[in-house]
Amino acid sequence: MAGNPAQWPLPPWGNALAGATGAVLANAIVYPLDIVKTRLQVQVKQKSAESDSLTTNHEHYTSSLDALRKIIDDEGITGLYSGISGSLIGVTSTNFAYFYWYSVVRSLYLSSQTIPRPPGTAMELSLGAIAGAVAQVFTIPVSVITTRQQTQLKGDRKGLLDTGREVVLGEDGWRGLWRGLKASLVLVANPAITYGTYQRLRELLFPKKANLRPWESFFLGATSKALATILTQPLIVAKVGLQSRPPPARQGRSFNGFLEVMAYINEHEGPFALFKGLAPQITKGILVQGLLMMTKERMEIVFILLFAYLRKVRDTRLRQMANAVAAQANAAADRTKGAIPMTVK
Repeated sequence: MAGNPAQWPLPPWGNALAGATGAVLANAIVYPLDIVKTRLQVQVKQKSAESDSLTTNHEHYTSSLDALRKIIDDEGITGLYSGISGSLIGVTSTNFAYFYWYSVVRSLYLSSQTIPRPPGTAMELSLGAIAGAVAQVFTIPVSVITTRQQTQLKGDRKGLLDTGREVVLGEDGWRGLWRGLKASLVLVANPAITYGTYQRLRELLFPKKANLRPWESFFLGATSKALATILTQPLIVAKVGLQSRPPPARQGRSFNGFLEVMAYINEHEGPFALFKGLAPQITKGILVQGLLMMTKERMEIVFILLFAYLRKVRDTRLRQMANAVAAQANAAADRTKGAIPMTVK
C-alpha cells in the first residue's frame, strides 16, 4: 500500500485494542475518583426526622473531599482502590467491544455510500449508540460486580468471583448480573454523544488532520465527555442505585427499575439529587476521556507502524519464497534440458 504508513487504516480489532489500552491506563490513573463518585451516588441523604439511616454505608459524605478523607481514615489508601481489578477488566472488555463495533458499523456505513463522505452528527450518534448497545449486553455483568465491590463495607469485602456469586445467589439469580441493563442501554447515549461530539469537533477544529497532537486529543475528549455527562447524569445515578445494595430504609427490597430509583431519590432528596456526584463524575470523565483519546491516538500510530512493519516482513518473505521457488524451477528445467539425449538425423 502506498503512502504514509501513519495514514493507513487500522482493522476494527486494531482500533479496539488501541481504545481498550487507552481506557485501562486512563481509568487506572483516576480510579479513586470512581470510588468517590460511586459512594456519593449510592447514598441517600439522612433526614433528621428519620431514625433509620437512608445511606448504604455507615459513613455519610457531604462532599467529594469529605468522602475522600473519610475513606482514607476508615479504610486506608487501599480503600480508594477497592474493586479495581474488576473495574479494569470491565473497562477493557467494554471499551474493546465498543471500539470494535464502532469501527465495524462506521466502516459498513461508509462503504454503503455511493460517494464516501464523513457521517453527519445524527449518524455519528446513531453509529455510537449501536456500538454501545452491543458492547453493554456482553459486558454489564462486570459492571454490576464492580459496583457491588466499590460499595462494600470494610469488613464485608469480597473478591471478584465471590461478589459475583453473591449477586447470583440473590433474589434475582443469574438475572442479577444484568441489573441495570435497561438503564445501560439508554445510557449508550453517553458514549454516543461523547464520540459523536468528538468526531464533529475534530472535523470542525482540525479538518484534514490525520493525527492530532496530545493536547488536541485531550481537549476534544474532555469537552465532549463533559457535555455527555451533564446530559445523562440522572440515568448514571439511577444505574448505580440499581446495581448496588438497596438502602437500609428499604429493608432489603431491591429496586425494580431505574425509574423507581429516580422516584425514590426525588421523594427523599428532591430533583437536584439526581445530579449528586456530578463533580467527581465530570472530573473523572474529563480526565479519563482526555487521557483515553490522547493515548488512543498514540496507540493507533504505534499499531499502524507495527502493522506496516509486519506487512513489510511478510512481503519480503513472500518475495524470498517466490524467488526460491523460481530458482528451483529454473534449476529443474536446466537439469531436465541437460538430461534429454540429442538425436542426429
